[in-house]
Amino acid sequence: MAVKSRRAEHVQDTLAALVQAARELFATQGYADTGTEEIVARARVTRGALYHHFRDKPDLFRAVMQAVAGELAQRLVTQELSHITDDADAWEQLREGVQAFLDACAGSTDFQRIVLIDGPAVLGPGAWNDLVEQHGLGLLRTWLQRAIDSHQIDPLPLEPLARLLAALIAEASLYIGHSADPARARSDTGDTIDRILAGLRAGPASPASR
Repeated sequence: MAVKSRRAEHVQDTLAALVQAARELFATQGYADTGTEEIVARARVTRGALYHHFRDKPDLFRAVMQAVAGELAQRLVTQELSHITDDADAWEQLREGVQAFLDACAGSTDFQRIVLIDGPAVLGPGAWNDLVEQHGLGLLRTWLQRAIDSHQIDPLPLEPLARLLAALIAEASLYIGHSADPARARSDTGDTIDRILAGLRAGPASPASR
């Protein structure tokens, strides 16, 4: 049992080393300019180890992209919004969550280069849509439902509302990632999305609230 445990630990260490090495290289050099020989050298493993865990370079890139996106989603929950705990703050949670995500699109080298720029180009738009489905949509549903339950936004149908906003935010993130001036693009998209979200606020004149 101890031998099997050590073997499993070694496998996990090798996998983690490959993903981390690839992540560092993809973020700084880009996918196209990073070779598998560089990755295994940085990870200090053999090429055989790489192809034991991954079919090819795109398969490894997919794992890196998943790791980067998942890490950001977790950070949004545990760090960026940890100060917001009450349903009375649901509206601010929604707004700040979106703005924090846009900050990451402009300021995180890993996320911008790997997820926004190389990801769709290497793996196709389906890979990006999968990330939105896995990491973004559920979080957005939660924020929206809390805001609806606390009567801070109009009680619109949750699923189409979440999906339409997710599409809007996803397009904004790609716009920022591909912009020649990410800081300006982030500011412009942040202001625009804030105005759109403001249109959801519950009020006496809102048709959905009558």
